[in-house]
Amino acid sequence: MTIAHVAWVVPCFDEATRLDRAAFLALTEGCAPASVIFVDDGSRDGTLALLNDLAQARPGQIEVVALAKNQGKAEAVRQGMLRALAGPAGIIGYLDADLATPPAELQRLVELARSSDLDVLLGSRVQLLGRAIQRSSARHYVGRVFATCASLSLGLPVYDTQCGAKLFRRTQALAAALAEPFTSRWAFDVELLGRLAHPPSGVDPIAVARMHEEPLRIWSDVPGSKLHPLAAVRGGLDLLRLALKTRLGR
Repeated sequence: MTIAHVAWVVPCFDEATRLDRAAFLALTEGCAPASVIFVDDGSRDGTLALLNDLAQARPGQIEVVALAKNQGKAEAVRQGMLRALAGPAGIIGYLDADLATPPAELQRLVELARSSDLDVLLGSRVQLLGRAIQRSSARHYVGRVFATCASLSLGLPVYDTQCGAKLFRRTQALAAALAEPFTSRWAFDVELLGRLAHPPSGVDPIAVARMHEEPLRIWSDVPGSKLHPLAAVRGGLDLLRLALKTRLGR
């Protein structure tokens, strides 16, 4: 049986001091056959040089897409996923450059995606006994409010839309969902799920039965996050707009 090639998209903005070179090199081996597409979102530090060095260390496995100016995480992810769709990947995912979800967990998600018929697989930060989910109380509770609003806006029983570890099978719905820039800068993860569940006419939607949230065993906040408290407010406004758009679309 052919093993699906997985392509990881990693958006980067001023990550020169946080990027774990060894961990990303190991990821390409642990998830093989796999590739990593780094999208430099107009970084102002030495990020691009570091990414180019990584690409030279793994030619054919690591690729760098350099955006001329900062366009935000949503567009960086979209551009990276479009590049992945142009290649051989049967499964396309994205993750955060700080590797808050460690490589071992990313590999576990890949194995689950490959061994199932799921079209959407989301890592989920659920604080359970026996799990090591290290998240500040403030971010946890703000996240729970946001996630509840996201679930209501989507009409889907999703627990954690914002975890930076997601995998998608190559489908017509995914290609359609990435065809246009996201309207939301702060809640694009939610918008992507909404586009997959409610695609344009003529495109088969992704059924809820083919979406799955997998509770992570390990996840930790990494110092240096660029997430500003105002982002939660802006994200909330984006959710309201997306909810209205979804209802009108139905």
